[in-house]
Amino acid sequence: MPAVLRWHRDLIRRRHAARSRPKRPGRPPTVRSIRVLVLRLVRENPGWGYRRVHGELLVLGVKVAASTVWEILKDAGINPAPERVSSTWASFLRSQAEALLACDFFETVTLCGARMYVLAVVEHHSRRIRVLGATAHPTATWVIQAARNLVMELHGAGCRAEYLIRDRDRDRDGKFPDLFDAILTDAGINVVLTGVRMPRMNALMERWVQTCRRELLDRTLIWNQHHLLRALREFEAF
Repeated sequence: MPAVLRWHRDLIRRRHAARSRPKRPGRPPTVRSIRVLVLRLVRENPGWGYRRVHGELLVLGVKVAASTVWEILKDAGINPAPERVSSTWASFLRSQAEALLACDFFETVTLCGARMYVLAVVEHHSRRIRVLGATAHPTATWVIQAARNLVMELHGAGCRAEYLIRDRDRDRDGKFPDLFDAILTDAGINVVLTGVRMPRMNALMERWVQTCRRELLDRTLIWNQHHLLRALREFEAF
């Protein structure tokens, strides 16, 4: 009797496995609407490669692998990675490093729970950091004065900056007023805004902020604003 039951279980298992086996091996075919969308994006934007198309699809909510986009373009006889006729953002940063600055706000919390906002600037060429200040209330007046101080520091140091990269956060919390950009423009520094949700455009500043958090702020108990500025000055020189 046990042998008959075992034979019956094996029979059912093999039958179920045979019915569940896909008729075509490999991954399922890509939906036709996705293929049409990929080809339309490439047709309307000839300079886009498969990576850029893949990123745009993710923005649109279409989840598909980058290799799938490559195969769609390749099957359609389209070069998946065309030569760029215009300069990329990375090449712009490399070519203009001596004239580039980048700034950003970042937050930290003191031992008593007070939230402090720090404004810092980095020079792309020398990687020099300038901590412009820290405050619990980054008002427009405070930010404008920080811009004036930055212009005077750069002039005194003989720094020939032509561009400053900053986040496009005016629509969210308004830390950068219009006069901030105007002061820098009058000093001959063009303000370049990053794209929406594109931290890589300000990657150098973002990396320093992460380093400052890991190496300093996460390892130090900050008492107050004075202590924070002192610690940042020492880390800036380091």
